[in-house]
Amino acid sequence: MQAEQKHTYSNTSVASLLKRVWHIMRSLASRPLSLLGLIIVLVFGFIAFFGPMVAPYEFDELIRGAARQPPSSEFFFGTDRLGRDVFSRVLWGAREIIGIPGIATGLSVLIGTTLGLALGYYGGWIDEVVSRALDSLLAIPALLLALVMLGTIGPSPIGIIIVIVLLYVPIVTRVIRSATLNVRGSGFIEAAKLRGEGTLYILFREILPNILPALTVEAALRFSYAIFLTASLGFLGLGVQPPSPDWGRMVNEAREGYARTPWALWYPAGAISVLVIGVNLLADGLRRLFRYEGGI
Repeated sequence: MQAEQKHTYSNTSVASLLKRVWHIMRSLASRPLSLLGLIIVLVFGFIAFFGPMVAPYEFDELIRGAARQPPSSEFFFGTDRLGRDVFSRVLWGAREIIGIPGIATGLSVLIGTTLGLALGYYGGWIDEVVSRALDSLLAIPALLLALVMLGTIGPSPIGIIIVIVLLYVPIVTRVIRSATLNVRGSGFIEAAKLRGEGTLYILFREILPNILPALTVEAALRFSYAIFLTASLGFLGLGVQPPSPDWGRMVNEAREGYARTPWALWYPAGAISVLVIGVNLLADGLRRLFRYEGGI
């Protein structure tokens, strides 16, 4: 009987979650800018997953006799000074410009949420000590701290992920801690305590669902900033190292020959801009949705 009840409850939870996601998608679709942001994010996600499969050339392939070719039916985005197809390099680079920030943002949200829930729920001197330590990290400019860290551990995908996690965990923690403080004194929390529920149950089954709107918006914003930071580090030569087609590095490499091959700079820079704008529009849509409807 208990197993059947758990199974029924699990199915109900999954159905409720799917219904909630569907409602969010429909609400976003009713707002033109939010819908545009959602479409942009989905398109770039599709490119990141399938781009290398449909790219006409390898990202580091030197096409003989095709250096500095302008955009055409053969080379959609033209070629760079070495004869590499810019369109193929943009497609290949989407996986890293989305994958690395995506993984880093996921880890930041996971760690920051857990830490923020604990600090907001327990409070006390532990909250004070940890919060002051996190505030000290936030006092340092993000890009400066990233440069120092990568200068220490070396530029690599793992290094970039570690840097982004260390930069964004304090921010996520502060947001989740603040949201937890707002709900920890609510009646349903007291009711859960009277029922004898454990701390983990209260944190993740009572408090977390009620702060999910704030968490969703913060995750979208962190993802946007992580993309921009990853591209900035690539531009400065501290991102993913050659021959990987990092969009930021592509922009940096195209600067010197901009007068002769401007398209080699336009397309990776444009891709970064459109992706960041799309994520920001989606985050703004989620924020408006949760604010107007009081959560989902």
